[in-house]
Amino acid sequence: MKVHHLNCGTMRPLGGRLVSGRGSVLRTAEVVCHVLLLETDDGLVLVDSGMGLEDVRNPGPTLPRHWRLLSRPVLDERETAVRQVEALGFRASDVRHVVLTHLDLDHGGGLRDFPHAEVHVLAEELAAATRPGKKGNDKTRYPDHQWSHGPRWTPYEATGESWFGFESVREVRPDILLVPLAGHTRGHTGVAVRTGDRWLLHAGDSYFFHGEMAAQPHCPPGLVFMQKLMDTLPEDRLSNQDRLRALVRAHGDEISVFSAHDPVELRRHQQAAPIA
Repeated sequence: MKVHHLNCGTMRPLGGRLVSGRGSVLRTAEVVCHVLLLETDDGLVLVDSGMGLEDVRNPGPTLPRHWRLLSRPVLDERETAVRQVEALGFRASDVRHVVLTHLDLDHGGGLRDFPHAEVHVLAEELAAATRPGKKGNDKTRYPDHQWSHGPRWTPYEATGESWFGFESVREVRPDILLVPLAGHTRGHTGVAVRTGDRWLLHAGDSYFFHGEMAAQPHCPPGLVFMQKLMDTLPEDRLSNQDRLRALVRAHGDEISVFSAHDPVELRRHQQAAPIA
């Protein structure tokens, strides 16, 4: 399988090094939406979908004003997954599957651009996102307009096999696994992809900054604040960060772990030799 690492939504929050860990606090920081595009024998697969065309063209219904003021998204149509799929010579209909780490507005926004795709997600996440009467953070993070087209949902219970010490892991497609990592949301999951004799683990929003996976973990205060603001199960998130660090220490030669929003990790993978 060939793997493409895409940025499907740049955000430029204020705060400089308080968010990015470097530069002046007077500069804007950079946050990305790291999406995988997989070329498989069964068509294209997206891991997460970033922000979609309608989010860019008409952000009001799906990207609340207070979220836009804080995150300051660039809203560039060229960054949407569908435009990047087309730029690679494919059609939107070639995307047969979308596998989601979770359904936050900056992860599920592209679903409307691939209406015929089968959408794989943990059942607990789908229930939280689609329940009526959402309030507070849930009302912001789960905008119903992003799935008003009626996606072909395929929900999974958090039960299954063991994978490098992680339990309840489910295979959704050959060589593509859901690795539950609750914390950021109750139904949050990582997505593991086998590439030959190695694995990629898209850890979603389990952490926000590459330094959090270091032997001496560190994270800029702006991102610490954002993680706490959006936490659903704080103790679970911190516990899963510990487990991810242990995974990197023990199996870093077999597994490459990265998060959804760190531009350093995105560029590291983009600059590496293409995986096929």
